[in-house]
Amino acid sequence: MLNNWLFKHIDNSALIVFRIIFGLLCFLESVGAIFTGWVKNTLIDPKFTFSFIGFEWLQPLPGIGMYFYYVLMGVFGLFIMVGFKYRFSIISFFFMWTATYLMQKSSYNNHYYLLMLITGIMACLPANRYASFDAKINPRIRSYSMPQWCRLVIILQLFIVYTYASIAKLYPDWLDTRVIEMMMKSKQNYFVIGELLQQKWVHNVLAYGGILFDGVIVPLLLYKPTRKYAFIVSIFFHLFNSIVFQIGIFPYMSLAFSLFFFEPKTIQKIFLKRKPFYTEDEVEVPKYKNALLTIFLTYFLLQTALPLRHHFIDDDVLWTEEGHRLSWRMMLRAKSGHATYLVENKTTSQRIFVNLDEYLTKKQKRAASTKPDVIWQFAQYMKQKYEAEGQDIAVYVDCKISVNGKPSETLINSDVDLANVPWDVFKHSNWILPSKQH
Repeated sequence: MLNNWLFKHIDNSALIVFRIIFGLLCFLESVGAIFTGWVKNTLIDPKFTFSFIGFEWLQPLPGIGMYFYYVLMGVFGLFIMVGFKYRFSIISFFFMWTATYLMQKSSYNNHYYLLMLITGIMACLPANRYASFDAKINPRIRSYSMPQWCRLVIILQLFIVYTYASIAKLYPDWLDTRVIEMMMKSKQNYFVIGELLQQKWVHNVLAYGGILFDGVIVPLLLYKPTRKYAFIVSIFFHLFNSIVFQIGIFPYMSLAFSLFFFEPKTIQKIFLKRKPFYTEDEVEVPKYKNALLTIFLTYFLLQTALPLRHHFIDDDVLWTEEGHRLSWRMMLRAKSGHATYLVENKTTSQRIFVNLDEYLTKKQKRAASTKPDVIWQFAQYMKQKYEAEGQDIAVYVDCKISVNGKPSETLINSDVDLANVPWDVFKHSNWILPSKQH
């Protein structure tokens, strides 16, 4: 029964069209990062980058190497779009994007994480079987169908993303619109809509509309009677996010996902009129079925578990950020803070204050003043720097932060030497002091 459902073939028009749009978006994301200055500001100008802990060996290429890196990613994006050497191109893009994602987190973004996951999933799908150079060069691979699981994995991934994003918003500062109000203050100079975005009723619509949209959009797109209306709302929602929050390709990629919810015949009629429509409903169970099911079951169990891990770590994730990343906690809070780093020579007891401007960009300074893991990493960086000079040092940090505009509180125990304490991914770090407000 399960085999008949997962491996029944359906028309592949949605996957083919999505591949074309997705490849174009990969290209635009890559070259856009160069022309907007993102590559320069994030990967070239900094003296070092805050990589994900455990991936310190991943560092940007020296000089202007990252420009060539992103140009190459853009080329792979175009190859994905036209279906040329598709498997090689998308696997290459996946590894290059994953590497650049892991080598820096000053610009951490859930959307970058989603692009990494979708690229990995697309590498497993037969998206080059039609309207591609691969199918033209080798007609034997041409196909008008795909197994139904190809559609289901995309939908399940989206359901996980949106559901957790909705649940994460169910906390007091979001529900009383404090967070939205703070976000909109920075948009008050926007042409035409700036003043509108300051209205309380707009804050209520955005706060509760965001919860509702994330919570029900996937089911409403799946249900045929509500699909068209859900898609119209989705267009408005994502275009609003694109204009107001300027979050790159994500809104357009989200709209492209809608292809998998509409009837294949509709997609074929609109986008691929010359393509024969597949109607045979064959069931082809591959020999590698068990391996495939094991891989995807493991993957989705991990995707379900990662956003829950902060519940098993002491204190509030909004304050400590332990378990915040990879959890679809999108645009949930505003943080500001100030940190003072003190380096002590253990041999001479000499103490000096660190001038952060000598080491960090403005964006890195914000992270190193509010995020405990980044604060710990900078302490490790200072330790390595002074060890290279033959000095044994301790690093103490005095840090106070404000979350969602509330009064500042002390985040870090200033008596703890952060240069000489380990980081535990799965446990609360006791040198992160508790908040009285969370």
